[in-house]
Amino acid sequence: MEIIAWLLIIICFIVAFVGLVYPIIPSVLFILLGFIVYGLFFSFAELSWWFWIIEILFVILLFVADTLANLIGVKKFGGTKAGLWGSTIGLLAGPFIIPFLGIIIGPFIGAVIGEMLVAKKAFSQAVRAGIGSLVGFLTSVATKTMIQLVMIIVFVIAIA
Repeated sequence: MEIIAWLLIIICFIVAFVGLVYPIIPSVLFILLGFIVYGLFFSFAELSWWFWIIEILFVILLFVADTLANLIGVKKFGGTKAGLWGSTIGLLAGPFIIPFLGIIIGPFIGAVIGEMLVAKKAFSQAVRAGIGSLVGFLTSVATKTMIQLVMIIVFVIAIA
């Protein structure tokens, strides 16, 4: 039973990292699910109140980092809210339309289309916003990867 529990926990953590590049998967919920699986199979006693406070702060940090990275990426490259919305829609739709590459191409194309159709920007300005969207997305993935790793390290320290 112990092996099954650890397999479930590890699978939850792996799915969380897959969710970094497939935003339809709620990454942080799978990390929290891994903690809950541990508590159910072993004991919640090892996961003290300080553990949960630290993890909740990291969850908040994940959401803030995700939003800010995208916002800063698009804004820094001259994009508008239309580009940000287009990027978000492209991020969600891209993997379904173009498997594998859609996660990178989707936000770029979404931002370009948003800028051109809604904000009435020239093609060159729209492409620049698309590049900003891509930079923001990649920065977000890198930042969230680090935060999720730290969350798991805090978990390991708590149960050790």
